[in-house]
Amino acid sequence: MNPSTLALPSASGGWRPRIAEALHALGRSDRRLIVFALVMLAVMLPAALGLAFDDRLLRGVNVWIKPMKFMLSVALLALTTAWFARHLPAAVRRGRAFTALAWTLIATGGFEVGYITLQAALGQASHYNVGSVYHGVMYTLMGAGALALTATQPWLAWLLWRHGEPLPRAYRHAVLLGLVLTFVLGAGVGMLLGDRQPAGGPGLPLLGWSMVGGDLRVAHFVGIHAEQVLPLLAAALLAWRPRLALAGVWAGTAAWTALWAVVLVQALQGRPLLAL
Repeated sequence: MNPSTLALPSASGGWRPRIAEALHALGRSDRRLIVFALVMLAVMLPAALGLAFDDRLLRGVNVWIKPMKFMLSVALLALTTAWFARHLPAAVRRGRAFTALAWTLIATGGFEVGYITLQAALGQASHYNVGSVYHGVMYTLMGAGALALTATQPWLAWLLWRHGEPLPRAYRHAVLLGLVLTFVLGAGVGMLLGDRQPAGGPGLPLLGWSMVGGDLRVAHFVGIHAEQVLPLLAAALLAWRPRLALAGVWAGTAAWTALWAVVLVQALQGRPLLAL
């Protein structure tokens, strides 16, 4: 694998050839995940129309904001999984283990987005809504589904470790670390979120993170996106400072984990994000 396929700029080629090369490489990966991601991105359009014409609010936020955030997040997870899966031999991608991984991601991601969107259309909360047996069961299933969804990432790391094609050492470390940390940090905070409803009141535009009290969603966000940040860091270092790439990956991993710890402690102490 050449890290330049991550669409990094170069003096000779520029951005456009790199982007085209990256899209071509992604197209050779798992079609199930790519189609699923495209579906998630496509359904953002009707949700955006809802946002434009529906003024209903839940906890001070338009009801369509949450479905759109989850659609985008699940699409990004599916595309990231497909991107890394291309480093697996075709026989492994067609095998039982990866097939089960892909369908677990699609089923759980589709369920999360579907239920959240349904509740938005009804003007009702999806998270922390346990006012009836039905809603209590659905909220429990959402928690289990979210855990299974993020668990596909260390599962992918294991497959890459066992069967992945040879990669530059720094990039391989970054991919494996990012996939594992996405589950450990992201799902770890996700389990805390199951019992701690974020503070209400004013929130950051689009993201909705509370500006008046501690919000565990910030730490959850940092943890979940380790799998994108660390490989991008490795690719950048390999392109510009290859001798420092491996050390840079470990330093970046430590820094990203430290950032996660800082925003987690801040949220647990009930301090708003802007108080950092």
